[in-house]
Amino acid sequence: MAKEELKIGEISKPRFEFRSFGRCFAKQAERMARLSVPVPEKVWERRSTETYIVSRTNDVNNTKIRDGKMDIKTFVQKVDGLEQWNPLMKGEFPISAKVLKEEVFPAFKAQGMPELTKGEYTLGEFLQMVEAHPDLQAVTVEKVRFGYMVNNTICETGNVYINGALVKTINSESTEIEDIKKTIADCGLEGVENINYLQAIKRVIGMIHKPLAN
Repeated sequence: MAKEELKIGEISKPRFEFRSFGRCFAKQAERMARLSVPVPEKVWERRSTETYIVSRTNDVNNTKIRDGKMDIKTFVQKVDGLEQWNPLMKGEFPISAKVLKEEVFPAFKAQGMPELTKGEYTLGEFLQMVEAHPDLQAVTVEKVRFGYMVNNTICETGNVYINGALVKTINSESTEIEDIKKTIADCGLEGVENINYLQAIKRVIGMIHKPLAN
């Protein structure tokens, strides 16, 4: 079967991903930049500010809000240390009480559903419910990402500010596991822990007592 040629910013079948977070990936990032084929100018540098909702009782559903829209992805499987995530739901604020009750709060796997007395809720009202819940926390994540393409895998390096704390990230993702493995080797990332956004955020804010990759 022929490999799928990935294009940055376009939808493909579900991808596998290697990502890590730490204090410095300078050497690996330099190799990634030098090995990259030319990429569209729109992905040379991308900036965004997002709100992640993390739960003490959930490590399999990744919830983030950007530009007033909610995006939840769910963990599917891990193969050879690489993680695969699929979309679970997308929503836009104001959001209905039905969606909050049946899709959003169950994704947090937390005890205690807030009392929903209205038909729909604004983003501010939702964040108030999150703040009031003992197992949930809203975290501001600012991203400055630099895009590359190595071995037909979509790659990036980046500066990520988690509630203002700066950490570095580097990643490679593709539908083809062997292409990611080659990129990991070529960029000098072998032996570096695979850490997803959900885990990195929890480690930085102290919800998980474990260090980052370096």
